[in-house]
Amino acid sequence: MVTTGTVPAPGTDLHYVMQGTGPLLFAMDGAGGDARRIPGLVDRLTDSYTVVTYDRRGMSDSPAGDPMPPLTPGTHADDLALLLKSLADGPALIFGTSLGAQVGLHLLARHPQLVDTLVAHEPSEFLFLTEEERAQAAQVVLTAYETYKKEGFGAAMSRWAAFNDIDYGNLEFEPGAQLSPMTDEQLANIDFFITHEMPAYSTVQLDEAGLDVVRAEKDRLVPATGIASERNWSYRCTHGLADRIGVPVEEFPGGHVGLKTHPTAFAARLREVLRARGH
Repeated sequence: MVTTGTVPAPGTDLHYVMQGTGPLLFAMDGAGGDARRIPGLVDRLTDSYTVVTYDRRGMSDSPAGDPMPPLTPGTHADDLALLLKSLADGPALIFGTSLGAQVGLHLLARHPQLVDTLVAHEPSEFLFLTEEERAQAAQVVLTAYETYKKEGFGAAMSRWAAFNDIDYGNLEFEPGAQLSPMTDEQLANIDFFITHEMPAYSTVQLDEAGLDVVRAEKDRLVPATGIASERNWSYRCTHGLADRIGVPVEEFPGGHVGLKTHPTAFAARLREVLRARGH
């Protein structure tokens, strides 16, 4: 059974989709992802979990707000907190990848009481890079942003994909897996992401107070990377996070987009991680 609805947030209503049976599991894609962009993973979890996905502020059926607030990870974390308070009856299970994992980290820093377990798959949190790496990564983001404005989607996406070592022309898939088709709605979401959210990658990170909270709540956090992700920037961010707070990194199938290229194996690994924590 699939249920849809909205939860009010300042200036907007957040659209969500809920499906499955069992404990609530909130699942978040990255970049231009909305409630419908990770069906391969969601469909493989709904026999054991009630999976909630949602349209981030500015994506698909969740308006950005009027006036639109600065779309930082903190803004999205506060929105997510409202969803959790409305839909969950206690601390929730949360999975996020890329920007979704970054939002999850900021949620843990700002609202730790709402989190039971956060599996953060390759959050692009520049705080955990060295100063030199941070400057290099920020330049990659800036170049992708400027390329998009000058040359459009195709040229910019190749530069943005390089940030996380994604070669869309040579991805390896598990049998039967494929990427979801690019729709006009998804193109609009990506335009919104590049225009309004991408700059925050290099300008907004956790502060030391937030990091102190994450460190204090580290038992709620599972940092994760892909087994094929060694050359991407988010892999470095994740290992930097794990080193700073003193927790191990769990490996998942595939690279940065492993939940889409290897959805069956990825879902099985996520189940394994959650079950090891009693879920």
